[in-house]
Amino acid sequence: MAAINRVDVLCIGHASFDLIFTVPVHPKADDKIVANSFSDCGGGPAANAAVMASRLGLKAAFSGYLGDDFYGEKHYQELLAENISTELIVRGHTPTPLSTIIVKPTGERALINYKGDTQALSAGAIDFSGITPKVILADGHEPKISLDAIEIAHKKSIPTILDAGSLHAGTELLMDKVDYLICSEKFAHQFARDASKALRSLSKISANVVITLGDKGVIWQRGNETDQLPAYHVETVDSTGAGDAFHGAFAAALAKRLNWNDSLRYASAAGALCCTKIGARTGLPYLTEHQALFKKPLSH
Repeated sequence: MAAINRVDVLCIGHASFDLIFTVPVHPKADDKIVANSFSDCGGGPAANAAVMASRLGLKAAFSGYLGDDFYGEKHYQELLAENISTELIVRGHTPTPLSTIIVKPTGERALINYKGDTQALSAGAIDFSGITPKVILADGHEPKISLDAIEIAHKKSIPTILDAGSLHAGTELLMDKVDYLICSEKFAHQFARDASKALRSLSKISANVVITLGDKGVIWQRGNETDQLPAYHVETVDSTGAGDAFHGAFAAALAKRLNWNDSLRYASAAGALCCTKIGARTGLPYLTEHQALFKKPLSH
């Protein structure tokens, strides 16, 4: 394939379309309730991470699948509007995955995802030889093409990140093959009931491990060095997409060659700001807003 123009961050994985309902109470069995508000936008961990990196001023590319249906085309146009390189997207006749997100009054959310007959892309479905990004991030939902890209990345000394939201076949395949394993609290607890014990276990798998703990901040280990970082204090409206924002901003920080602690703070600021608005894609902050929070000191 022809070389793609300069790309700082390549994000590989899941793209969905999100239907977001805010509700006054969480519905019980057989309840009929009226939503306070509704919005819709593109979503998916890797697609959101690409948008996050782009909004922070970097050139991002997304690689994954979008259907030829209404929702796929709408999401594709959104990515173009966000200045995302789309040359590595496969389009097809099976459905674009849909997510219905119910946002509770506390800012917590419940999510229902539908993929229909859409399957992960096969190995070799995308040719990554024409792109040399500064960083590659995978979310585990397209494991075979992610493995293709990671193998090339190792040969070119490109740092790789896994967004490990939950333990499944894709994250299991990739977790010991990336340079940075960034885990959700849910993923960590699938290894051990205590996050600190999970961190020690995971550090035997990857050289750089971070576990995000929501408003409790993050804990991390690099070799024998381990520490924690508190979260930025914000008024949480909706936590949807906070992890995607963290991962996209962490990838951007690596591309910018920030040091370790600044990279974690850079990512944490993005995740915190995403919680202040409804929706994942709509909550991803822009550079000016992000920089204002990032420059504020964090105290333990």
